[in-house]
Amino acid sequence: MSALQAFQTSFGRRIRAGTRAPLPAGVPRRCMAVYEELLFNNLRGFVDRCFPVARACLGEARWTRLCRAFFRDWPCRSSWFREIPREFVDYLESTCRQPLPRWFVELARYEWAELAVDVTDVRPPDCDATGDLLDGVPVVNPALLSLGFQWPVHKIGPDFRPRRPAPVHLLVYRDAGDEVRFMEVSPATACLLAVLGEEAGSGREAIMRLGAMLGCAADPAFIEFGRQSLVELARLGVILGVRSEG
Repeated sequence: MSALQAFQTSFGRRIRAGTRAPLPAGVPRRCMAVYEELLFNNLRGFVDRCFPVARACLGEARWTRLCRAFFRDWPCRSSWFREIPREFVDYLESTCRQPLPRWFVELARYEWAELAVDVTDVRPPDCDATGDLLDGVPVVNPALLSLGFQWPVHKIGPDFRPRRPAPVHLLVYRDAGDEVRFMEVSPATACLLAVLGEEAGSGREAIMRLGAMLGCAADPAFIEFGRQSLVELARLGVILGVRSEG
């Protein structure tokens, strides 16, 4: 390793670890402190903006310690600033050793989902917005995340910290006006959306397949449930319409 490479390694280690790492040779302590705070505050700004509820639940002191541990220990794999929150979630889910509430990681993933949907680079496909959702092939909004959680993350905040798990399924999606929306759905509706995303069959075929999985494929009441679910999902912008012919 050359002298320059050795200096760069030492400088980078000090930036990440702060006073836990030796001061690079020839760098005044005051100047080094400026670099340390500048880079840490830059990263923290992206994290703070994406996770306001998580931050409020932890409190400022614990949140700062968590952000510093992330800055010090996690090797971010993307050079895009907008990917920093996703890297933070990956850190929480894998190597984080900070003491956190049991629901905290799921809360962070839920908050990150809003950013992920907001910045996803997809265009709505051409489709018939007024087509028959049963006999046509429903087109699911491509700017959609369908997420299952063991904790009621959409209700968690400084004034509500659950003691017991309460499984919930949530949709996070971008509507026609480019606004991010949130929606709680039943497990059956979540499964119906998963079936629609797996194959390009008609709405009726998707409902029948889901019914077969649940043991009620031939039940007229279940078919009607499926139809009503498709209509409601289309009304809210989760389903955009049906595939255009030709």
